[in-house]
Amino acid sequence: MKLSFFFYDLETSGLNPKEDRVMQFAGQRTDENLKNIGDPFNFLIKFTEDILPDPQAILVTGITPQQTIKEGLTESAFLAIFHDQIATPGTVFIGYNNISFDDEFMRYMNYRNFYDPYEWQWQDQRGRWDLLNVVRMMRALRPDGIKWPKDIRGNSVNTLKELAVANQLDHIKAHDALSDVTACIDLARLVQKTQPKLFNYLFNIRNKRDIAELVTSDEPFVYVGSYQNEFEKTSIYSYLFESISTQEAVLFDLRYDPLEFINLNAEELAELWQDTQSINPLKIIKYNRCPAVAPLNVLDDVSRVRLKLEPEQLNEHLIQLKKNLTTWLPTIHRAMELFDKAKRKHYRSIASNVDAQLYDKFLDEADRAALIETRRTPPAELSIAKFQYTDQRLRRLLPLYKARNYPEILTLNEKKRWHNYCQRRLLQGGDKSRYALFVIRMQSLVETNKLNTKDQKILMELEAWAHQLIPNNDH
Repeated sequence: MKLSFFFYDLETSGLNPKEDRVMQFAGQRTDENLKNIGDPFNFLIKFTEDILPDPQAILVTGITPQQTIKEGLTESAFLAIFHDQIATPGTVFIGYNNISFDDEFMRYMNYRNFYDPYEWQWQDQRGRWDLLNVVRMMRALRPDGIKWPKDIRGNSVNTLKELAVANQLDHIKAHDALSDVTACIDLARLVQKTQPKLFNYLFNIRNKRDIAELVTSDEPFVYVGSYQNEFEKTSIYSYLFESISTQEAVLFDLRYDPLEFINLNAEELAELWQDTQSINPLKIIKYNRCPAVAPLNVLDDVSRVRLKLEPEQLNEHLIQLKKNLTTWLPTIHRAMELFDKAKRKHYRSIASNVDAQLYDKFLDEADRAALIETRRTPPAELSIAKFQYTDQRLRRLLPLYKARNYPEILTLNEKKRWHNYCQRRLLQGGDKSRYALFVIRMQSLVETNKLNTKDQKILMELEAWAHQLIPNNDH
């Protein structure tokens, strides 16, 4: 099957895919040589009455809830187009930081609307890739051919906006999804043209099985993805062990001396994992997130000096790691258990709403078949249809799916239940509620006194939207 690339970008109502929503989806298909195929796609997606956006996000995009309602599609209507015309067999989805951000919003949207949240990224030879990781590795190992921007402190900057400006790429309006897509494609063309071997290598190794084969070998390898910006997020890592799920591995950063960490107890190691600002030589790599990894022989002498990777020091650290690993492993395993426990506790605290429960478990085959049946059922029959769901999440999602996508057909009782749900969602929690936080953010923006006329108009529309949802509160 012949592959094609689909470059896409989202503008969202906030940063949390569990809570926030997609406001704009834009994308352009290309062939493997990055030549455009057909016209671009560009959609606004309607807000629903259970959503109060982050005001700062709205100021960035300039898209108001009222505009999405006037010009946009419901999530269900958009996804019907997406699966019919965009997520076609052989499509590889690409963006700029899409794996950590855009892909997550798309998964949650599919989940809320009775589509399998994962099939669009793997079934029928579909796939995904992230240009950000490609750019990071090029900057670290093969920087020739691109002008690399820095901030006022001299630190490396890899944002799409700054790269587009530095390299005179077409980027008419930052934070407009379609403009970002155009810039992303132009940047991909520049990388492919100037460093074709790197571009093709990372594309061909994006499969999680190939990633796992490289990572779990006995040889140290290059990984661009560490936290330290001063080293272009690049270091040499050694494999320690795979997690129980075999979907990820634990690594050690050979830039650091293991003797400085082996005497830490499990609690102290777990704290290092939770604090991304601290130096932590232990790294968890997920095979299915297209990490930028490469064999050690790609690291030439020039890159070694620039990245401050001394072969003798790295080798000494590797020797010490292997010498002490057997006695250190139980502590690392215990630290991972504590870290996972903390993550689960945090997740439970924010995932009481069914919308946020995507990753609780996979759907079984019977429920996957029920997804199709649900989508094919005429909206007017959703209330009387007897779907055989075994997963309680689907039962709880069904009335929300109907109210968000087909509000015009709700009965009086269904309208009342939907209204009560929206009020609870927005007001529950008192001074920590979604509505209270929205008001605080609005007031903070107004008090900055740095708003132009356009921003003031946007905030007025946001205030009107909030008053429409919660008419009995002053703000």
